[in-house]
Amino acid sequence: MKTINYLKGDATNPRIKGNKIIIHICNDIGGWGKGFVMAISKRWKKPENEYRKWFQSGENFNLGEIQMVQVEEDVWICNMIGQHKTVTNSKGIAPIRYEAVEKCLNKLIDEALQLNASVHMPRIGCGLARGKWEEIEPIIETTLLKNNVEVYVYDFE
Repeated sequence: MKTINYLKGDATNPRIKGNKIIIHICNDIGGWGKGFVMAISKRWKKPENEYRKWFQSGENFNLGEIQMVQVEEDVWICNMIGQHKTVTNSKGIAPIRYEAVEKCLNKLIDEALQLNASVHMPRIGCGLARGKWEEIEPIIETTLLKNNVEVYVYDFE
């Protein structure tokens, strides 16, 4: 089985040859304006515009759904709805929804294999969504890696 390639650098600027999908976690309330999405929006306007259109349409805008947005000839952004709202609730439950992340990654497998693309990401779900990498990493292993998708995780320098 493949393993995660950990790199130092900017996940919005993968230096790997071939098709690339940059993935990140979005919330289910149409909010875009903090965290990794800011780095995406700085480089490309389309992922945010498409996410907002998707939210407004209400069509299949649910936890566990993904949206693929092509931004360059060999680069796609995958907006993954894996976060419920934006704050930890009164019961102390963080916004991250691990089951939804797993659903998203399972949908991403087909996209990655069809495009023959590698997948690039920051430590998804571990910033504003307040998830734990030790929960996310095994989900990546049982979905993407198990299906032979090349995965790169970036830690910003």
